[in-house]
Amino acid sequence: MHAEPMINVRDVEASSRWYQELLGASSGHGGKDFEMLIHGEQLMLMLHAASGADHHPHIEEQGPVGKGVVLYFRVGQGLADAVDRAREMGADIRQGPSWNELAHQEELWVRDPDGYTVVLAGPADWAK
Repeated sequence: MHAEPMINVRDVEASSRWYQELLGASSGHGGKDFEMLIHGEQLMLMLHAASGADHHPHIEEQGPVGKGVVLYFRVGQGLADAVDRAREMGADIRQGPSWNELAHQEELWVRDPDGYTVVLAGPADWAK
């Protein structure tokens, strides 16, 4: 089993470009109302317009955009490259890269264009 989270965003196309650049992902759907971001052959994140899209009538009930969710992406050995991409694209780096003693892993914390906290995690012994 694996999670396929969906978050509300203000501008699906802009958020899609941001995540694609940061994570080396690709578009699996595309459009102004909904996006599926793919890494390799795996769906990793869905983006949904916070308002105005009519195919999910309860989407606006999910709370304010950018609040209540921390998105962790295990990038493993690719953390150094992800840090370089974050810096090059001018991402809002909040912390790191630094060692998280509790999680036993290196992490980079950034804020996405909608205010969501995004954590890029390096290798961890428990994450096989």
